[in-house]
Amino acid sequence: MGSETNNPSRQRILGRIRGGLRVPVADLPSAPESVIFEPITNPLERFQQECVSNLMECLLTSNAAESAQQLASVLNSLPAGEIFVQDVPWLRQMVQTTRLIRWSSEGAPRESSQATISMAEALIAQTGSIFVTASCGGRGASVVAPVHIVFATLNQLVPDLATALGNATQAGTLQNNSFACVISGSSRTADIEKILVQGAHVPVRLVVMVQTA
Repeated sequence: MGSETNNPSRQRILGRIRGGLRVPVADLPSAPESVIFEPITNPLERFQQECVSNLMECLLTSNAAESAQQLASVLNSLPAGEIFVQDVPWLRQMVQTTRLIRWSSEGAPRESSQATISMAEALIAQTGSIFVTASCGGRGASVVAPVHIVFATLNQLVPDLATALGNATQAGTLQNNSFACVISGSSRTADIEKILVQGAHVPVRLVVMVQTA
């Protein structure tokens, strides 16, 4: 108690604080919300536009048969080598190729894999992004191979990230997976001389296939 009494500077500071706390603070005017993204009028059209900006390939298919044909065309354009595929019934039916397939149930993708094929949790129209989780075959499924092919249906297209995360939370998707991430285009960098280089950290090519029916 004596040390407090003998410290006038401290008492002056505390006095100012007590005095300031007794003065009511005026309400500050709320700042208008800044608009970062343009409004979305057509989610699919917006997603396609953003894919172009993100250097992604967006393929629309009308049914499962057309999806299988499109996938076969993409795979035929790749060098020989193993293809890693998320082991789900839909992709079991979709992948029709004589190439060597490594299913996610057999282990993680190898660094020698020419491509990985997985399912999306959601597509985000606002930014042309793909929302994926560990269920796609682990983190390696989206980063190991030079080509990543992602499948989704039209009902997985949502307007923004907040909606994608909200849906995933309600469905328990986030709680049941070890990681989740948002992919916005192929790997690229412009750190050196501001020259854009794709495939800086693989993949160099990102293909998203959207089945509309």
